[in-house]
Amino acid sequence: MSPNELKAALSSGLLSFPLTDFDKQLQFDAKGYGARLEWLMPYGASVLFAAGGTGEFFSLEPQEYSSVIKVAAETCRGQVPIVGGAGGGTSLAIKYAQAAEESGAQGILLLPHYLTEATQQGLVEHVAAVCKSVRIGVIVYNRGATKLTAESLALLADRCPNLIGFKDGLGDIERIVSIREKLGDRFVYIGGMPTHEVYANAYKALGVPTYSSAVFNFVPKTALEFYNAYWKGDTATTSRLIQEFFLPYLRIRNRGEGYAVSIVKAGATIVGHSAGPVRPPLSDLQAGEVEELTQLIRKLGPQ
Repeated sequence: MSPNELKAALSSGLLSFPLTDFDKQLQFDAKGYGARLEWLMPYGASVLFAAGGTGEFFSLEPQEYSSVIKVAAETCRGQVPIVGGAGGGTSLAIKYAQAAEESGAQGILLLPHYLTEATQQGLVEHVAAVCKSVRIGVIVYNRGATKLTAESLALLADRCPNLIGFKDGLGDIERIVSIREKLGDRFVYIGGMPTHEVYANAYKALGVPTYSSAVFNFVPKTALEFYNAYWKGDTATTSRLIQEFFLPYLRIRNRGEGYAVSIVKAGATIVGHSAGPVRPPLSDLQAGEVEELTQLIRKLGPQ
């Protein structure tokens, strides 16, 4: 898949980040992960992001990472494009990106670099180096310490033909507007706020129509019901789902740091598609929180 073909695939349809399966000893469970992808594929997500934030990229060892991408690429080959997460310092991000390409991914989501702040010049050189290291398409994720400006992205657009996408997880409206106005259709724009459904309509008004859904991992029918209603402008349905599911879900999620991943793994277990526990430094939901989530999911009906 060429970078432009990936850009087209990302431009419409629901996107999602599959969980990474771990066994009781917190080792990668390749068989379980393959089964997870086989379960999710028929629901019709247009692109899946393997080893992304919801997939606990930050806790994977390099050898595990390659295995995750390879299983995803082989399981979904010819059906759903796979984009692999990559991040860390520049040399490490390059190694992850190249490993993803070698393992069969059709693109790279460049996650925020680790810990330290950086100048715009430094960020530009970091992104450009990763783009140069692979032939497949790259999407940059503005989140955490990665806060690229419109001017920096314009420089990158000129230098990096395979930089095809911009994903936002900052929620900085002024920055989004300036980027969208300056870059136009040069990039595909993706919403990436945690539980983005509650931000979807606001982002659509900013020119960011597509987004990634974490809840697709355990309530795929509901995730698609929301997305289809959102795409059609059916505000009655989106408002109902926000009130009945997403806002109560957020109240549970917001009780613990890192719960944006933990609650998704809990949800997958509740619906019979467990991906195992989260790895430290994340922690699993408390028993009472799991029960609250169970009751919330039951109200949605079969998935």
